[in-house]
Amino acid sequence: MTQSSDLGAEDLKIITLARSARARNGVPEGAAVRDETGRTYVAGTVALESLKLSALQTAVAMAVASGAQSLEAAAVVSDAESASDADRAAVRDLGGPQTPVLLAGPDGTLRAAVTAG
Repeated sequence: MTQSSDLGAEDLKIITLARSARARNGVPEGAAVRDETGRTYVAGTVALESLKLSALQTAVAMAVASGAQSLEAAAVVSDAESASDADRAAVRDLGGPQTPVLLAGPDGTLRAAVTAG
């Protein structure tokens, strides 16, 4: 596993943004993605009666809706031990199989760094 200290400033930033989204919205997950221009998109879990999206799926959808052509990196803050297959697939669809997906705990500690592929 990559240590948080091994991450660059931009990757630490998206973990912080994801953590803030989780806390601010009182949801199980927070996520942030960075597109090819460096713009970031931040989201929390969507849990409506008719629509259920993870935080990372929502952040990817926000990036697509805003015109992003690709992703440089993604981060999710959750109690989960790993990023779900569906989350990694959403990142892969826009960013490709080599896009880093960072998973951090609620305290911001990096738990895993994998690729979307």
